[in-house]
Amino acid sequence: MGNTDLGGSDGQPHDEAQPVSDRSFGDSQSGERTGSSSPRGAADISVGSVAASGDRDRSVECARWRSAIRRMRLGARNGRSTARAVHKEVSLGTSPSRMAVLALLGLVLGGVGGVAAYLIVHLVGLISNLALLHRVGFNLPDLQDYHPSWVLVPIALGGAVVVVGLAKWCPIIKGHGIPEALEAILFRESRVTPRAALAKPVSAAVAMGTGGPFGAEGPIIVTGASIGSLLGQLLPVSTAERRILLATGAAAGMAGVFATPIAAVILPLELLVFERSLRALLPLCVATAVATALHEVLISAHPLFPLDYIPHVPPVQLPLFAVVGLAAGVLAVVLNRGLFAVEEIFRRLPVPEWSHPIIGALGYALIGLGVPGSLSVGYWAITNAVNGRFLLGAAAALFVAKMCSWWVGLGSNTSGGTLAPMFLVGACMGEMIGIGFAHAFPGAHIQPGAFALVGMGVTFGVGARALLTGVVFAAEVTGGFALLLPLLLATAVAELVVEQGLGERIMTDKLFHRGFRVDFDTQTDPLRMRIVAAVMDPIPQDGTVSTAPSCTDPTVDRWAYLADALPYLLQPSCSRVAVTDQTKVVGYVTREHVDAELRRRASEEDIVLPTLKWLKLPWMARRTPADSRTNARSEAVAEED
Repeated sequence: MGNTDLGGSDGQPHDEAQPVSDRSFGDSQSGERTGSSSPRGAADISVGSVAASGDRDRSVECARWRSAIRRMRLGARNGRSTARAVHKEVSLGTSPSRMAVLALLGLVLGGVGGVAAYLIVHLVGLISNLALLHRVGFNLPDLQDYHPSWVLVPIALGGAVVVVGLAKWCPIIKGHGIPEALEAILFRESRVTPRAALAKPVSAAVAMGTGGPFGAEGPIIVTGASIGSLLGQLLPVSTAERRILLATGAAAGMAGVFATPIAAVILPLELLVFERSLRALLPLCVATAVATALHEVLISAHPLFPLDYIPHVPPVQLPLFAVVGLAAGVLAVVLNRGLFAVEEIFRRLPVPEWSHPIIGALGYALIGLGVPGSLSVGYWAITNAVNGRFLLGAAAALFVAKMCSWWVGLGSNTSGGTLAPMFLVGACMGEMIGIGFAHAFPGAHIQPGAFALVGMGVTFGVGARALLTGVVFAAEVTGGFALLLPLLLATAVAELVVEQGLGERIMTDKLFHRGFRVDFDTQTDPLRMRIVAAVMDPIPQDGTVSTAPSCTDPTVDRWAYLADALPYLLQPSCSRVAVTDQTKVVGYVTREHVDAELRRRASEEDIVLPTLKWLKLPWMARRTPADSRTNARSEAVAEED
């Protein structure tokens, strides 16, 4: 991780936010040690700062080696900075009983999330009917025939004032949900205050109900995440398990609103959990299944955006969807950069920050006077787009109006979600392309609605860096599973475009402005891909050397992972671990074996590691003043543990 320190072992960042530079090799399971307790508390220090020296206290030297090993396991990548907080996790194992407990908690969160989704959707419907249509109703209104008057402006401003008041009471409601959940995971050990569970849905419902061009997924994700976090704070769980509960609550809320159980499982895995394991997957699956079942009972058993046609894409038409992917990639770059630019404009305005949501409300209210379809959640408009009901001019007008109103609204740091606006903008873009192809190839039986469906899923997926979520969500929320192939192809093309034209994306930009970059790429821990018998130094079994286990050397079974020997090698008093076959010693593994295995994996990944001098163990390196300060911090943290 470059030459800076992210934080101590408790996962909290230091006072000065410093970017670090690495790419993770391991998932969170790398923090767990099967059959032994891993020493925790080694501070993250720079690999490059391991510089040569002679006489040192052995415990300090081993602390440096622990840090270097951690750095190698996480990997080092030139020019790529990451802010993955290192959580202090007490490994509680992945025993069947422990996973059963997590699954049971997922059942509870699924029920709570499903009910919360029902309440939030109907709260948005009630406020929308009262504020915009001046009637009482709980279902989300269809604004297709809505013709607002100038009274819309004071209504929107009044809603913004309410949001400002709630933001004073609970600042976490600002934004669109997922960045706030990420911030809690990375910087607050997945702890969310109880206020957020109440303030976020109310503020977002008021903003959307008074015309705000946002989606409901932001508030429900924060609400579900808050409930999961609160449950994790009440129960004796580790930080990692509390993170899983937070993500499970968010997934339950999303499934409860949209009835998309698979996408609701994938989204936390792509953006929130930083872990690919059964202990994370089981509660997510249980929670989303329960929440989706409650959605079908309490809200509707039909897809949220139902199709009135049977989607069919002949293989010969697949290349046309590559064009949609190209356009969606460009659109994702425009959406992200436009939002970042508007946020920067608001930051530079010579007015108090609390007035920004009010200015934003004035902006989207004025846009809504000209194009009413840009107001509020806009689910009816998405349904029309994916069914190809808009004419070219109407789709173009709604495309521009929704994009601009969303920029102004969300850029003012008010409360709302991003999924529905990005869906609508992407759907309008896709429908316009589909209409163009239908006119260009009149005999090909092209369905513009299919292009709209692909456009909306791909735009959200690559714009939010949740590629699989966008693919599966678009299919589940419409029932258009026949379009999975076009969705996958277009997503791949769009991601290639976005990688070239965009750095940070909407879900991580807030963290970037705090000096951190989040890398969601994870790979299997290389030390859990080799058994000790494959790398050990064998000893002769002909009787010339004793094979009785020594009382001073720790032992591991020959079929154990190399990672299982690492906790012993990290101890200052241990230089080797005996490998046993039943009752006799068959070999030894040392720190050099760990070095060699990590070096081999790094070469396979084409990762440029600092220099071969790193392979010199810390007691062979020279110490610098900066190293002394870092080592002192390492010792202090290790003593606390």
